[in-house]
Amino acid sequence: MRAVAIGASAGGLDAIGRVLEALPADYPAAVLVVQHIAPHANDTLARRFQRHCRLPVQEAEDKHPLLPGIVFIAPADFHLMVEPELRLSLSREERVNYSRPSIDVLMETAAEAFCSALTGVILTGASIDGAAGLAAIKRLGGRAVVQSPETAEVDIMPRAAIAACTVDAVLGLDEIGAFLARLGYEEPC
Repeated sequence: MRAVAIGASAGGLDAIGRVLEALPADYPAAVLVVQHIAPHANDTLARRFQRHCRLPVQEAEDKHPLLPGIVFIAPADFHLMVEPELRLSLSREERVNYSRPSIDVLMETAAEAFCSALTGVILTGASIDGAAGLAAIKRLGGRAVVQSPETAEVDIMPRAAIAACTVDAVLGLDEIGAFLARLGYEEPC
């Protein structure tokens, strides 16, 4: 099974929606999403993204099996992690890069579970969260995709990711979904 881990912060609601709407209804990869949100937010992100997406979108639940063709959204104030046996895990451990959920936490754990079958995507944002996680994905054989800083609402996060590792693709926001759609059908190494 392939997986995609997407991280965004400031400006991410629109950016994530645009990426998800490009994925086909039969997309064979699991999709994991971290959007920096306020700790008291409820499950409105899953409902919001479902309006844009042909895939089922749900808030991640602790110990839920990771399944292809489903978009899992990190809940507010919880880190989203992937366990080695491909189950989701939620944690209220310390913030990472001032964030919970943290993009780095998701990407680092997903990289260990999926290795070369993982693609990490960093979108718009105003922090460095995600840069170390994307570098971990690359170290373990996965792919790294970054939104072009010129198309990002806030370019700090994409620039930090580009500086952290050799990325496979720097794409405009409207190109990322189509790129991921093509990757989803490739056989994992």
